Amino acid sequence: MKTITELEEIRKRTLEKIKPGTNSNRLRILVGMATCGIAAGARPVMNAFIEELKKRNISDVTVTMTGCIGACRLEPIVEVIDSDGRRVTYVKMTEEKAARVVVEHIVNGRVCVDYTIGEAERKTAEG
Repeated sequence: MKTITELEEIRKRTLEKIKPGTNSNRLRILVGMATCGIAAGARPVMNAFIEELKKRNISDVTVTMTGCIGACRLEPIVEVIDSDGRRVTYVKMTEEKAARVVVEHIVNGRVCVDYTIGEAERKTAEG
């Protein structure tokens, strides 16, 4: 890459690939892999998602890394994004929780509400 024009072209192609509704995959799983996420155990969580999907021969779901999602105290954080761009944010994830998310959310379409950011915030507010 040598010019701003080339950089802009790369940006356009990348945005087109990740735009909701244009991805051939049914779901995307984003794992927060900034320093805080890695320190909290995000790498084994990401590997657990990959292995669980592979074990079940699920090929229409992608697992990718992202930077900081913004709530370091809730790391590891994982977002599941459907083809319409709707997100479910799971917090304080573990390898065991990842396996349950694959079975319940990815396979059966039922959000694991007890692992979501909304539930974590509610518990914090209750004391």
